[in-house]
Amino acid sequence: MTHFDAADAAVEAALAAGATYADARVMHRRFESMSARNGDVEDLTQRESAGIGVRALVGESWGFFAVPDLDDAVARQAGVRAAEIAAASATVPNRRSGREEALIPSDPEVGSWASECLIDPLSVPLSDKGDLLTSATAEMRKQGADIATGSYDIWDTRKWFVSSEGHRIDQHVRECGVAISSTVIGDGETQVRSYPSRRGQFGTRGWELVEETDVAAHAARIADEARALTRAPQCPAGETTVIIGGEQMALQIHESVGHAIELDRILGWEAAYAGTSWLDLSQLGSLKYGSELMNIVIDPTYPGALGSFGWDDEGTRAHKRDAVRNGIWKGVLAGRESAAVAGLDYAGSVRADGWSRLPMVRMTNVGLEPGPHTLEEMIAATDDGIYMDMNRSWSIDDRRLNFQFGCEVAYEIKNGKLGRMLKNPTYTGIGPRFWASMDMLSSEIVAWGTPNCGKGQPGQTGHTGHPAAPARFTNVRVGVRG
Repeated sequence: MTHFDAADAAVEAALAAGATYADARVMHRRFESMSARNGDVEDLTQRESAGIGVRALVGESWGFFAVPDLDDAVARQAGVRAAEIAAASATVPNRRSGREEALIPSDPEVGSWASECLIDPLSVPLSDKGDLLTSATAEMRKQGADIATGSYDIWDTRKWFVSSEGHRIDQHVRECGVAISSTVIGDGETQVRSYPSRRGQFGTRGWELVEETDVAAHAARIADEARALTRAPQCPAGETTVIIGGEQMALQIHESVGHAIELDRILGWEAAYAGTSWLDLSQLGSLKYGSELMNIVIDPTYPGALGSFGWDDEGTRAHKRDAVRNGIWKGVLAGRESAAVAGLDYAGSVRADGWSRLPMVRMTNVGLEPGPHTLEEMIAATDDGIYMDMNRSWSIDDRRLNFQFGCEVAYEIKNGKLGRMLKNPTYTGIGPRFWASMDMLSSEIVAWGTPNCGKGQPGQTGHTGHPAAPARFTNVRVGVRG
């Protein structure tokens, strides 16, 4: 039987068992990862899995059941079990009692989508991939790194989605990325420099992304910079003007905006894993989130970014929407259920990390639109400040409000010019106050990928994208220790 046949069978069985709505998601995923250390391949992982996950709605209550088998009888039994679980859940009063609709309306979609992929990552010989990592890590060792590491990850995911409303969608999503890192042991401390970021750069693209990243060309530089950091002075403490590089801005957006605008957190449904949100739905459309330069969009149609897709895991077509416009909070990340509870008319941000997991509200691509400046202009306009980039540590409270971030490297800015290197830079702030202090923003947008966003219980790992550019903030507290 085909993948669509299995999904059809599961949905039919769920409806026959009493569900008022049902959907089924068949997934087949291949994963490959390799890591190298000090010039040698250290690990190779290759995995493959396939299965079907079924959601069923009875009244206002959900049931979910998943099996690693696409046989017709097994798929039908999964549909029955999902409906039975929903019926059992319906015996308990729930948070939406009295609402007319459990889900906002959705037009049935029929179609296919595939991410752009010029070079199939899984077709590249393992020997070539190993050579890439071993040569880069060997070069970092040659340049003085005490520990030199490199890695890549590849995901090849196919999905077939069917709903009782008439959805019939298939998608092929290929993602990959690469990272290298140099660690140098100094006098009582270690310093690290990474490229293209601590997590690496990832996208919904083929191996061409890894080739464009060209880690070999940066290996010597980051080893030299890690060594230089052990001799650099500490980042001073106090309040100053800070220019934050694009890679660090991506994490700033992820933590202080992306998670905060997840509607399940705002509604209080998600609290156990990294908390809720400081945002109040009554202020949607009026709350000042930041300065007028702050324009953040939710855009799963962004070409090549890690949070891109054709339809989410509820069959809602990908679309672009404002999260913050001219500093005013305008939109949220929502699913059909949470939108119905909140009285909103849009969804499109529900995904699961595998066939055996229940879809939930997740970030897609949440990022800045370009500003009017360049990094050079921001530096030239700064008499006294600090430029810092490349995340090293992060901490944010369980309302996504009060944060502290550490970066790998910083540089003094004096009289409009970059000065000496500084080590152990940190900065801290409170979300809306911090964003309100943004007075310059670069046009040099890069869509950074975050492949390790955790959420939910049981835990799920999400892939998110964050278009970001360097930005300048005034009166920022820096140099906080501990």
